[in-house]
Amino acid sequence: MRGKVLRQVPFDGIVCMGGLDWWYHNRGHFDFQILRRLARQMPVLYVNSIGVRMPSPGGDPRFIERVGRKLASLKRGLVHVENGFHVFSPVSVPGGAGRLATGWALAPQIRLAARRAGLRRPLLWVHCPVDGGLIGALRPAAVLLQRTDRFEAFPDGDPVVLGRMIADLKARADLVLYCNGELMRAEEGEVRRAALVTHGVDLARFVAAGLAGGPEPAAMVALPRPRAAFIGAIDAHTFDPDLFNQVAGLLPDVTFAMIGGSTLAPGWCPHRNVHFLGRKPYDEIATYMAAADVLLMPWNKSEWIRACNPVKLKEYLAVGRPVVTRDFPALAPFRDLVSVADGAPSFAAAIRQALAEPTDAAIARRRIASEDWDEKAGEVRAAIGELGLVLPRREPRVSAAA
Repeated sequence: MRGKVLRQVPFDGIVCMGGLDWWYHNRGHFDFQILRRLARQMPVLYVNSIGVRMPSPGGDPRFIERVGRKLASLKRGLVHVENGFHVFSPVSVPGGAGRLATGWALAPQIRLAARRAGLRRPLLWVHCPVDGGLIGALRPAAVLLQRTDRFEAFPDGDPVVLGRMIADLKARADLVLYCNGELMRAEEGEVRRAALVTHGVDLARFVAAGLAGGPEPAAMVALPRPRAAFIGAIDAHTFDPDLFNQVAGLLPDVTFAMIGGSTLAPGWCPHRNVHFLGRKPYDEIATYMAAADVLLMPWNKSEWIRACNPVKLKEYLAVGRPVVTRDFPALAPFRDLVSVADGAPSFAAAIRQALAEPTDAAIARRRIASEDWDEKAGEVRAAIGELGLVLPRREPRVSAAA
């Protein structure tokens, strides 16, 4: 954390411009996990992602699915999920032209939803890049930028437009939250105040799955051993299909289970020993990890990966299966707990070795014992407190009979 404690400023909760869709994406992500915990003490309104690009029928193999997903979210409107946590899906059109067409209507929608959630003077938490005009229209008590993704490196977005928006957000933000120390150091001097809060893990859930030895998911039971699994989105800006295809070809006796949605072109993987099981609910993810003999992170070498801190690393370690990964900066504190490989031959050899030599899960679990999401939420709460933001004291209710 950098900066002095500011004067006390009253606020009554958080409005988050999310980078994901609560109703669709894996709920292990940073903002979902942290905000659900903060909602135990204050109202939180999570605004589903307004998007950074406009999908096109010709350029997006999942165009129909994306549009259908968006419409399904819109139908839900404002939903009180739990505690003080609310989710809102505004009417908006992604991309530059879409913002021009619907931007005027976005702030009134969010203000109305915020009031219904009990928020009039919120902290504005920004994950998905938004225009400065929207920030001004919402009149927040302070602005927090969640810099856990390098959005300007998103391949389907406009890097010039997104870069300009993010630069403006960094200049406006009272606090910038980073999960990657390298990115935070690179942007030192560009922000007024910064805090490093690395990704956490739902420790009890993932440790329990690794220790349980109970029934495996039906989809995994059908797959012969040995099993190597990747759990997560199979996207071009994170996943390396060329590396993976070469590795799968070098290990024809290993079954590869791919758990997650894919945005790659259909037919990108021709190998018969690779099985695509699709997206699974967050509550089931740990059991899929536990049913694998080795867990994989075949990342590419993009700027997105250099700036990230993958949630699944600590989930993998908590489950307690061997991990084979490509190197990336945020791996540094845990590099001795995993097998790091680069090219396909070394990656395949690392998988062979991991299958032959059992890992000591207890060592990894001790290392991440303090990485639970509850601990991370406490770090974020402390960082917000350093801004001088103060919640109003809630007076106890007096019954009419009294």
